Amino acid sequence: MLKAIFWDNDGILVDTEHLYFQASQEALRQAGIDLPLTDFVRLTLDLGRSPLVLAEGRGLSPEEIETLRHLKNRRYSELLEDGAAPMAGALETLAALHGKVAMAIVTSSRKDHFDLIHRQNGMLSYFDFILTREDYPHSKPSPDPYLKALATSGLMPEECLVIEDTRRGLQAALAAGLRCIVIPNRLATDNSYPGAYHILPDLNRARDFLLQQDLWFGT
Repeated sequence: MLKAIFWDNDGILVDTEHLYFQASQEALRQAGIDLPLTDFVRLTLDLGRSPLVLAEGRGLSPEEIETLRHLKNRRYSELLEDGAAPMAGALETLAALHGKVAMAIVTSSRKDHFDLIHRQNGMLSYFDFILTREDYPHSKPSPDPYLKALATSGLMPEECLVIEDTRRGLQAALAAGLRCIVIPNRLATDNSYPGAYHILPDLNRARDFLLQQDLWFGT
């Protein structure tokens, strides 16, 4: 019986990955470093690494890289201030599932960025708890975020389901022993997702799929 859904945030509930790509691209440009979309997808969406590793590869000092990190984070905050749109079908999906299962957000976002993203969209009332980057030791693809979610929920892995959009998120869920539905990120549609429980095109299809699983809800 399904008792909880652990949701990724960026690229699943809110359309923010392109903003983080833009902020990273602009910061690295200050050091004369190009960041193609393919490199961003490989480093960040697949491997869970900062795009600033490209600066390390160019021999920039730790102090210079830290300056770029501040530039990136500040620019990302500015872009979020202008508004991060909910993904199509997000609010409708959360409303349809609310009260049927417990729900949590398990995100790699820093809390300050997360708070900016959700300050006006009314989404957080659907969730029983939220874990941001400060709440666990290692980020995805490490299983730490989802192991913390399991511990917080008090549930067994077979009672929970993860919804993710990236390869690193899928790897984190699988390493924690969790089933994972993948809705591929629009920036990384060419990826494969071995081990995914299901691969669905969007949240509307995910909602339909979940609501059809009556036995999961004990009905």
